[in-house]
Amino acid sequence: MKLNLERPIVFFDLETTGVDVVKDRIVEICLLKILPDGGEDSKVMRINPTIHIPEEASSVHGIYDKDVAECPTFKDVAQDIWNFMNGCDLGGFNSNHFDIPMLVEEFLRAGINPNFNKIRCVDVQNIYHKLERRTLVAAYKFYCHKNLEDAHSALADTRATYEVLCAQLDHYPEDLQNDLDFLADYSRRNDNVDFAGRIVYNDKHVEVFNFGKYKGIPVTDVLRRDPGYYSWIMQGDFALNTKQVLTEIALRSKNTK
Repeated sequence: MKLNLERPIVFFDLETTGVDVVKDRIVEICLLKILPDGGEDSKVMRINPTIHIPEEASSVHGIYDKDVAECPTFKDVAQDIWNFMNGCDLGGFNSNHFDIPMLVEEFLRAGINPNFNKIRCVDVQNIYHKLERRTLVAAYKFYCHKNLEDAHSALADTRATYEVLCAQLDHYPEDLQNDLDFLADYSRRNDNVDFAGRIVYNDKHVEVFNFGKYKGIPVTDVLRRDPGYYSWIMQGDFALNTKQVLTEIALRSKNTK
């Protein structure tokens, strides 16, 4: 089934030095833009992470320090990447949990503040796990009836993710709607405020902490009762986007007093 699009959607996949959104870096990014008329445009970039790529990571994606030694840094290509995806919805496999938070951190480090407020993010893995609960390789075999060659190659994984979503729409016509608002909502695990999910909305759409001793407590209540908690987070090993969101809430709360 062809995706019903009002505007372009960019499916993307990252290969990284590891899975720590704060400390690790991108070494390869693949972007596949699908236009409302079905047209496609794509970019694949190798990126110098400026830090060592651990052997464990290289054994997964096959990219070593020597392979990216002469490549641009993320800061060098950040504006090109943002120009390519700006104004588009986003799609990926495990993207809400990992790829989007990682990408946002890289953008912020490069001095770009991406506005994703009006972007719908479709996580194909979440749809798959809700309906079948397997991996991308198994999803590709199950829905597309093909073996995924070059698994963990950014381009292969990105195109497979796009094809799986299209096949999911055919496979579950009674469960899924060919509508990006529906797919973004359906593939969301939590109603996150920040991309890392440290702050979420509760059932009353109030921003609450999603970790630690104040889990489930409204952020504004915590900031009022324990102002030092803000400083602890700002000085701690938290994602830049988490700190940014917390600061916005703190300033909004201060201005409404």
